[in-house]
Amino acid sequence: MTHRDDPQQSDFIREIIDNDLQTGKHGNRVATRFPPEPNGYLHIGHAKSVCLNFGIASQYKGTCNLRMDDTDPAGESLEFVESIQNDIRWLGFDWDDRLFFASDYFEKIYQFAVTLIRSGKAYVCSLSADEIRQYRGTLTEPGKNSPYRDRSVEENLDLFARMRAGEFADGAHVLRAKIDMASPNVTMRDPVIYRIKRSPHYRTGDDWIIYPMYDFAHCLSDSVENITHSICTLEFENNRPLYDWFVNELIEGHRPQQIEFARLNLSYTMLSKRRLIELVEGHHVSGWDDPRMPTVAGMRRRGYTPEAIRDFCARIGVAKKDNLVDIALLEHCVRDDLGERAPRAMAVLRPLRVVIDNYPDDKTEEVECANHPQKPDMGTRKVPFSREIYIESDDFMEDPPKKYKRLGPGREVRLRNCYIIKFASMVKDEATGRITEIHCTFDPETKNAPPPDGRKVDGVIHWVSVRHALSAQVRLYDRLFKTADPAGSEDDFTSLLNPDSLETVYPCYVEAGLAAAKPEDRYQFERLGYFCADMKDTAPGKPVFNRIVSLRDSWAKMTGEAGRK
Repeated sequence: MTHRDDPQQSDFIREIIDNDLQTGKHGNRVATRFPPEPNGYLHIGHAKSVCLNFGIASQYKGTCNLRMDDTDPAGESLEFVESIQNDIRWLGFDWDDRLFFASDYFEKIYQFAVTLIRSGKAYVCSLSADEIRQYRGTLTEPGKNSPYRDRSVEENLDLFARMRAGEFADGAHVLRAKIDMASPNVTMRDPVIYRIKRSPHYRTGDDWIIYPMYDFAHCLSDSVENITHSICTLEFENNRPLYDWFVNELIEGHRPQQIEFARLNLSYTMLSKRRLIELVEGHHVSGWDDPRMPTVAGMRRRGYTPEAIRDFCARIGVAKKDNLVDIALLEHCVRDDLGERAPRAMAVLRPLRVVIDNYPDDKTEEVECANHPQKPDMGTRKVPFSREIYIESDDFMEDPPKKYKRLGPGREVRLRNCYIIKFASMVKDEATGRITEIHCTFDPETKNAPPPDGRKVDGVIHWVSVRHALSAQVRLYDRLFKTADPAGSEDDFTSLLNPDSLETVYPCYVEAGLAAAKPEDRYQFERLGYFCADMKDTAPGKPVFNRIVSLRDSWAKMTGEAGRK
């Protein structure tokens, strides 16, 4: 299995490129591109494509362009353009000076359309959108010719120029390629290549009244940029004959080659951009960068690292057939990376006050704690300890089962990096019966003295000093959907949302040293999981922590692959 951005990885796309280089096809060049539509934020599926396209360019010492395929002004914006660039750079890639826009080529694409009209290969059709669908036929029945298919070249040129000039209403006419209405591939049945759309473009303003369709503009943009390998996802496989038809009709000399690979489908996740837009606009999430979203911005805000995402993309590889990837693998990659880099800290999410009766009330001492148990080079930190501490409420049970290895009546535990304490008594709320405080005693000879020098106890629990604890807000994230394959369900996708995908816990208490936590600082809160200081809401001395992943690694358990904790 390939890991960690292995430059020697191989797959069927690289095999095609290897063969092209051996035969001298494309002039021994490798030029790829990543061509997002700027109508939303990038998601983990796009990240796979980013890693593939930029990775291939790097591996073969070629180039990878970033091109915004901005041919539909509705929903496109500069915000999305900037977010796409930020996400790609954060993932660790750069396009140097090769940032392009399909809108840069609008005049060229228009002239390509005129060339098709002049050669009798395109015509202005005045059928309505519904009529065009009716004329197209079905998968088992051929389509029938539009009554406008045999307009003269002169009439088509005149009508197309007048479409551009804004003489007609939206939907009055379209320009269609004249291919074959009986083709078994429905895509080839005289597809629409231009439509009238009075919608200001975020870059060109009101300069254009007509806009090229994606299938027409995309292949021509590839050609203008001298792309050699146009790598796209499998849903464009049926469009490849159309891609090649446009290129063969209009481009002389070098022609790009379209290659399809399986898109990423991730369990408990929806990667349809249309659905993601609905989640944002329907306020089911707080925005495109909500840490529950599968967007690159959301994963970054949650605390995922670019290294972990690249590792995940390398592990899943490039396939020819669609499959559903278990999200547990992505979470495993995150744990694997953070296990190496994240310093340790102690935090108590659901506090229970413990009073150590025989510890001096006016005393405070500092306990030395390793920042990483396997990495001495990461150093140590001093954590204050005093008579009153917080522990997790579920680290005490009044009537614990036999295998319970934490605190209870007649039991003792070790405080992490500190003393052994033993239960003495408890205080309950008279109205509810809830335990509000427990009292313990400590053994002063046991400070940080595990066996064989110290006394053996069954459990070790974490803690923070009440007097020195820093109050913090913690957000506990779970999967956004409650079913493994929401994209494949016939139910209303919003009914599949997990109502428990976010739990905000406040107040929580963390080590005093975490007052210095900066946005995007990551930690392992001992025994609780990996957490990240929220990049938007964390303020000096007032941290807000997002849980990135828990410590429970279901992927490692399923596969036997050990992670680094």
